[in-house]
Amino acid sequence: MNESCAVCGRRFNRDPGYLLGSVYFNYGVTAMIVVAAYFSMFFGDVLPNIGRLITLSLFATLFPIWFFRYARALWMAFDERWDPWPNEEELRNVDRAANIEGE
Repeated sequence: MNESCAVCGRRFNRDPGYLLGSVYFNYGVTAMIVVAAYFSMFFGDVLPNIGRLITLSLFATLFPIWFFRYARALWMAFDERWDPWPNEEELRNVDRAANIEGE
């Protein structure tokens, strides 16, 4: 993953643990899909119980691996909406770094 955006300079990993929020997006989307698929399969009588268990277990294991990049993008979009970059502390750090480089 790049350190920052080449166009606007936004840092992607703002603080240690910053991207942990993307785990919630990944889990939430996976859980919603699994629950919806389970009830669709159950009431549609698509597969027997063991078939549903195996299918949804495989999906719940493999989907988050594929979706993690999109979950990170969703997390950053959510964070950008509610805490735009740069915030006051980050502005001070950017200004401080610019002053050090300018000396």
